[in-house]
Amino acid sequence: MSTTTKKDKKASPRETWGSLRKLPSGRWQARYPAPDGQMHSARTEDDKPLTFLTKTDARTWLASVHTKIAQGEWEPPSVVAARRRAEAEAEEARSIGFTEYAERWIEFIRLEPTRGGKKRAIATVRSYKSKVTGYLIPEFGDTEIRHIDMARIRVMTHRLDQIPAPLNPKSKFNGITRPVLIVLMMILRQAARDGIIPAAPPISIPKQESVRHDHDHDPEDDVASPEQVEALYEATPNLYSIMVLLAAWCQLRRGECLGLQRRDIQWHDDGTATLQVRRQFNANTGAMSDPKSEAGKRALSVPRIMVERLKEHLRDNVAPEAKAPVVPTNVRGSVPLSHTKWGHLWGDARDTAKSVPQGFRFHDLRHTGLTLFAQEGATLAELMRRGGHADMRVVLRYQHSTMTRDRELANRMSDRVEAQLAA
Repeated sequence: MSTTTKKDKKASPRETWGSLRKLPSGRWQARYPAPDGQMHSARTEDDKPLTFLTKTDARTWLASVHTKIAQGEWEPPSVVAARRRAEAEAEEARSIGFTEYAERWIEFIRLEPTRGGKKRAIATVRSYKSKVTGYLIPEFGDTEIRHIDMARIRVMTHRLDQIPAPLNPKSKFNGITRPVLIVLMMILRQAARDGIIPAAPPISIPKQESVRHDHDHDPEDDVASPEQVEALYEATPNLYSIMVLLAAWCQLRRGECLGLQRRDIQWHDDGTATLQVRRQFNANTGAMSDPKSEAGKRALSVPRIMVERLKEHLRDNVAPEAKAPVVPTNVRGSVPLSHTKWGHLWGDARDTAKSVPQGFRFHDLRHTGLTLFAQEGATLAELMRRGGHADMRVVLRYQHSTMTRDRELANRMSDRVEAQLAA
């Protein structure tokens, strides 16, 4: 018995490094001491148990591990497996199709706050989504993000440029190409930040051009005369005609007009009135919301030209409750007029007032009032406050009106000087 045991031990000498063991299944297991001070069993690169069909296979594997350790290339199996998983996930991410990624991006911008810490407005997200679903997904579909290069973008740009402008089919610019390219650029830049592509392609965004008008259009054409404002007021049904005056003489936006409530108008002992802009009626949600920015919350003096008409409107058409809408759907109603219904009413009024250009917009009444305000010598800061603007660049469009007033005053001065010199 003892002789047989010694022969068996001699026939199966211990490994000089590591150990081999035959399992009940007949396969072989290899174990080795690692640099981390632990004994490790053989495992796959996915960190799963590894056994061998023959003892030679196990010994060969053990030798390869010994070589890695000697060369300083060994890593714990769990670390190797984690890196392989990360590489596989990165490769899968780099292979993501445009449609899937763009839909994720829409959800991301809906929830992620801007640099200023605020969530994007519903209308903004909806606008981005319309560009994605209406133009970008039909163009790129499941094309991998990494394969969208400048050549593909140029093809899409050329195709977009061929679409006639909805507002003015004769215009050289359709108002589509630029915003679609901006959204595409935002998506690709986010893809670069996510590591899906090395960098976003250098998309060239075309200059903002007017769609409604040609290059020779004079901005003064968008300014209504007092007579035209009056014609629009007379052409609008009595219950809703105050909208025209609120836009022209108080320079309110459409949503701000529809969001006004009786409590927002304060009357003073001298017969004057102050109007508080505290909210807007949101066309996208059908509910009241804050103005476009903090600058939109403002107090305005009601011009004398409309004080009596406003007083009559409140008396005849608005319910006595503090929260009653100033522009209700029906007389003394509790529901504000909808954007859609006002759109139809405005179109009819504009068609009835023959002196008003066909393309004149309701928003142009606000432009009219701010232009006249500028002509009276208002500073840019005063224009920003009156119009509820947060960005001075928007208000600079009224600088030409200020310059018109400046020229008028300069000419008056010249006439006075010339008259004195001629005396």
